[in-house]
Amino acid sequence: MSRPVVVQATGLAREYRHGKIPVSALNGIDLTVSKGEVVGIVGPSGSGKTTLLNLIGGLDRPTKGSVAVDGVDLGQLDDGRLADYRLHKVGFIFQFYNLIPALTALENVELPMSLARVPKLERAERARTLLKTVGLENRTGHTPDELSGGEQQRVAVARALSNNPSVILGDEPTGDLDSRSAEALMALITSLRDERQATFILVTHDPIVVSRCDRSYSVRDGRIIREIKKEESGKLADNQRAMMDGLY
Repeated sequence: MSRPVVVQATGLAREYRHGKIPVSALNGIDLTVSKGEVVGIVGPSGSGKTTLLNLIGGLDRPTKGSVAVDGVDLGQLDDGRLADYRLHKVGFIFQFYNLIPALTALENVELPMSLARVPKLERAERARTLLKTVGLENRTGHTPDELSGGEQQRVAVARALSNNPSVILGDEPTGDLDSRSAEALMALITSLRDERQATFILVTHDPIVVSRCDRSYSVRDGRIIREIKKEESGKLADNQRAMMDGLY
């Protein structure tokens, strides 16, 4: 049985203007992501990776083409409905965690639910469950400066899941982590895929991330130029692990 399509990008293009000069960030991206997939997007700086995430996340609008999530064309949403979409349908994971320093882990996870007007008792219970899911049930009262980088990113994953989004977007989610923490984060993400049918799109330079994705694509000059084969990503990740263990 085929899985339902969560994200459908068709001919997606985004052009900006640098003075009077048009600059193309995306040049006709076609991408389909089904429920319960982890998809990687790889490419050099300026290739259009983050622009693609911004369009899927409803943070920007395409110049041409369309992007639909759960069958809803984001281009047809006004600003108010697009804000509602970002709150309820998308979770975000950032390289530098973006946790609120003055809030505890529990309060950080509760924050999106508070914005969505989830009742207080329900959001506290859901936040505790999510922190347990990511292995931080004993760290609920700790603020970000009392957590390691890997723990902070796990809080960020729990926060991204808090409103039961259709898709979770990660922009270099392991970029500020050491290799062992990156491995642990990807093990968590794949377990969420398996246990909750969570859907992830991850922009990354990290071979460890690419090796754990179901599919990965190389993006250059605003276009998908090829799919990265599993065996290729696995070799890159093995080399990185070997360097980490001092074998090179």
